Amino acid sequence: MGLAHTQEAASRGRLLLVDDEENILKSIRRVLRRGDWDIETATDAEEGLRRLEQFAPQVVISDFRMPGMNGVDFLTRVKEQVPLAQRIMLTGQADQLAIEEAINRSEIFRFISKPWNDSHLVLTVKSAFEQYSLVAENQRLMRVTTEQNAELKKLNTELEARVESRTLMLSQAKRDWEQTFDCIESPLAVMQSDYMVRRANLAYLKVASAGEGANASAATCYQYLFGRDTPCQGCPLPAALESGKSARGEINQKGRTYVVTAFPMPGDKRVVCSYRDVTEEYALTKRLIETEKMAAVGQLAGGVAHEINNPLGGILAFAQLMKRDSGRNEADKESLDLIEESALRCKRIVESLLKFSRHSKPDDRRHFDLSKCVEDSAVLFKAQLKANPKVKLEMNLANGLPKLFGDPAQLSQVVLNLLQNGLQALPHVENELEGMLKVDTGREGDRCFFAVSDTGSGIEERYINRIFEPSFTTKAPGEGTGLGLSIAYRIVQDHGGVFQVDTKVGQGSRFTVYLPVPLQLERLP
Repeated sequence: MGLAHTQEAASRGRLLLVDDEENILKSIRRVLRRGDWDIETATDAEEGLRRLEQFAPQVVISDFRMPGMNGVDFLTRVKEQVPLAQRIMLTGQADQLAIEEAINRSEIFRFISKPWNDSHLVLTVKSAFEQYSLVAENQRLMRVTTEQNAELKKLNTELEARVESRTLMLSQAKRDWEQTFDCIESPLAVMQSDYMVRRANLAYLKVASAGEGANASAATCYQYLFGRDTPCQGCPLPAALESGKSARGEINQKGRTYVVTAFPMPGDKRVVCSYRDVTEEYALTKRLIETEKMAAVGQLAGGVAHEINNPLGGILAFAQLMKRDSGRNEADKESLDLIEESALRCKRIVESLLKFSRHSKPDDRRHFDLSKCVEDSAVLFKAQLKANPKVKLEMNLANGLPKLFGDPAQLSQVVLNLLQNGLQALPHVENELEGMLKVDTGREGDRCFFAVSDTGSGIEERYINRIFEPSFTTKAPGEGTGLGLSIAYRIVQDHGGVFQVDTKVGQGSRFTVYLPVPLQLERLP
């Protein structure tokens, strides 16, 4: 019966009646029977408090006048122990003033005067149960709302933390992407189909001569990068967008050549364009082709020189034999002397050409006379001076210099290069070169030197530190490759020597090459 009674009590309203008169209790129970409530009774306040703990009523009706504890004090105790229980007081006419003063203390829901009206009593009790249900539901809803608010606050806190974490991750990813994008040395740009630049890296801005804070997205690529009003010919952007695959093109602008590769972005009308400046590569390739051509010419010249050398030897031998014949008159002897002198001169030119055209090998190094090496180079160079009659070449070659160790053919190449540069630096007067070239040899301490001077235009100070760089030249296109001095510098370094350059703008230059004298050769004659 305990479980069934508990379930039944939980479904019905529980009412506690407290009055010291048994007749009143019975009368009230009889009247309230129609309400189908579970009713317990007590004959005094002490018994009512015990019932209160056991029964846990939802509505309590108490008489005001009871032995011991009166109704106000009892209902005050009920309020403290069961705050939700609705409290109703039965009073007589004489108790009205006292009850009204005690209402605020015990917060009585209603009070009913004796004798009561049965219908009014039933309605009052019913209202009390409804008030209890309403307050209990409000409290339940308040608890649910409080719990939900707490849960919502917790979820909001977690959501804010996640959003903050994701924001930090996205910010870091954005910074990493931007730094990676900007660290790429090749110019890169993200562009739309209308050639508008959406994003560009620092290398791109540098090519466009724009600062780090410049806004590349304010213009099209051909305006921003190349200063054009129309798209560049050969731009691969349209082909990449049309095919959905990477495309490559070559663009020539501002004297530079760029290989442009366009990579379409999947599901987007944008492409990533990569620019590679191949100007220097093309120029170097061209210079290498010219170098190979000159090497071929050198080989051909060497072969021709060998072929010429044989008949020259015959001419020289026959001239010398004819001079020994008796009976020659003075005119014939003079003619034979001229033939012999011309043949010897041709032979020296051929020998110098053979030395210069020969490929250098490690075992070609030997002891040689520096002045003789410079003189042989000058013999070859004098052929160019015939086309420039206003250019004078002065030779001051020292005798008795100690023997040096090295490759005289390579050093002859250095001398010829310096003479050629000096010739090109001379001023034009009436469409002809005019000036002085000077070649000196000598010794300073434990070094021998040769120097080539000119009275040309000189070298500007800003170029002094770059003249030995490969591919660097201040000459007009077609007049120089920028390789001559760099090759000469390497040859001199390989021989343990150093370059010294003295120049003055408008007055000329002097290139001096110092070569060490081997210690073991100091005593050689």
